[in-house]
Amino acid sequence: MSSSSQHLTNYAAFTRPETGITQIGHLDAKAGTIQPLSLLSGYPIKDLYQVIEAGPSQIVASGSALPLPSVKILAPLVGRDVLAVGKNYMEHAKEFNASGYDSSDKVDKPSHPVIFTKRATSIIADGEDIYLHPKFSKSVDYEGEIGVIVGKVGFRIPKGKAMDYVWGYTIINDMTARERQRDHKQFYIGKSADTFCPMGPVAVPKEALPSVLRVQTHVNGELRQDATTDDLIFDIPTLINTLSEGQTLLPGDVIATGTPAGVGIGRSPPLFLKEGDEITVTIPGIGALHNRVTAVKERLASQSVFNLDNAARSLNGTAGLTMINGKPLHYKRLGLEDKSSVVFVHGLGDTSEYFSPLIANLELQKKASVHLFDFEGHGLSPTHPLSVLSVDSLAEDLAGVFSHAGISESNPGTLIASSFGCLIALRFVLYNPRLVNKLVLLFPPSLPLSEHTRQEWKKRGELVRTLGMGAVVDDIISEGTTRQTRSTEHVAMSAVRLSLLGQDPESFAKACDAFAKVDRDFPLESLNVKTLLISGGGDDICSHGYRGRIRGARDEFKKDLGRWAVFENVKAVSALLTEFGL
Repeated sequence: MSSSSQHLTNYAAFTRPETGITQIGHLDAKAGTIQPLSLLSGYPIKDLYQVIEAGPSQIVASGSALPLPSVKILAPLVGRDVLAVGKNYMEHAKEFNASGYDSSDKVDKPSHPVIFTKRATSIIADGEDIYLHPKFSKSVDYEGEIGVIVGKVGFRIPKGKAMDYVWGYTIINDMTARERQRDHKQFYIGKSADTFCPMGPVAVPKEALPSVLRVQTHVNGELRQDATTDDLIFDIPTLINTLSEGQTLLPGDVIATGTPAGVGIGRSPPLFLKEGDEITVTIPGIGALHNRVTAVKERLASQSVFNLDNAARSLNGTAGLTMINGKPLHYKRLGLEDKSSVVFVHGLGDTSEYFSPLIANLELQKKASVHLFDFEGHGLSPTHPLSVLSVDSLAEDLAGVFSHAGISESNPGTLIASSFGCLIALRFVLYNPRLVNKLVLLFPPSLPLSEHTRQEWKKRGELVRTLGMGAVVDDIISEGTTRQTRSTEHVAMSAVRLSLLGQDPESFAKACDAFAKVDRDFPLESLNVKTLLISGGGDDICSHGYRGRIRGARDEFKKDLGRWAVFENVKAVSALLTEFGL
């Protein structure tokens, strides 16, 4: 272990309120701080499973320590049921057998380890409340325990090698509804109620702890339980051997090793927990697990099995995004707020950054209020797997951008769109004709989209889903840029390639599907907005469904421009927009 990481052994999971992202840090209870940890590569450690796999030599401090009040401490391990052991301290086995709540084997000392599980949904962190569940139980009891954390995969592990499979330890309070444990003649239901598995506050590797651990439980300051691992009926190697005889143990599995004598049912009469009771379970070297008992409370926080696509760049959709139309989108405003608004819509495989050279060349930030965004799934904007993209949905998002920008019928804006983004812009203008006073369409696709075009983009989406963006980049570049650009404008070609390769494959495929579904023409004849159409190369789009259909539209054909015109020749595009009055 490196000298810089020797003291970083109190591993705690936490979230920062501003991001909600789970991270691992070293908790210093005395100093009241938590030190975020990362791998040597700089990668922030997300959970204890990563700590276990990486090993201590890969773990270092990252940034400054944070004050504990500024973060939320989580249980060190979540997401899996806890493997648990009953009647594993002799004196507790006796008190349990005599209590009348033991419906298992009627002997004080079990012949084999009594194994059960606690449901993962019962796990809570240090400082969280334990709920009494009065409609579920009238006999809620505590059980302070030592939690063993498995460090590597094991099957049929011999006792003699079992400790090699132990990574470390944590603290567990095996809360129990005693009458449920008795009446159901098994332990699972009575021990798996929501909040019935407080765990933490930290997990500590075995190398940082003594070989014999002591567990103590205090209720309202009164010592109730006190024992060590030397008092176990079945020691830790026996438990690991038993559990792995027919099943595989995984790194991060937690084994609650049983509770000592001193629980509530061991008293005469039994003394059960009540609202307001404070329970503290301590293990020297690990710390203290504090929880308070409260009245029942609903725990209906939903957990989705879906994760946002294209979210890594925005820290899982938490950083640098704006809620627009109920979606987290990357949006930014440039220029002067009191000037007329200009909104940009990028195309397929592109981002809002595509327009940066154009904005700079026109010096728009000095004379307009500029609004840029990445449409759903592109650039920095994530997309949810359940979200179905369509031109209509993207047009609704554009409406949200207009609303967020404060553009109104009394103060309409200019709308500039590129490539397939033109379909979004057209749909929006057709629905909201009074919000736009100028419309610029850079290389809009032919209307209506041909069956061949729609099938080609559908196939590209399928190809990207299986082989990634690299499988389609060359074809898109070949058909979207001029021969002159490909042979002489190497910086422009690199910009196009980087834009495409920077897209999230699944999100790009969703957008391909959305545009491939456009099987109808647009009623362009109903548009009554000052419009500039720009096309070039070998694709005179104005003769493919546009010419003469938009009243008063001005069309410009530049043979040296392709569909990535801003990258290919920003000065030529700027000149056309300047002539248009922008």
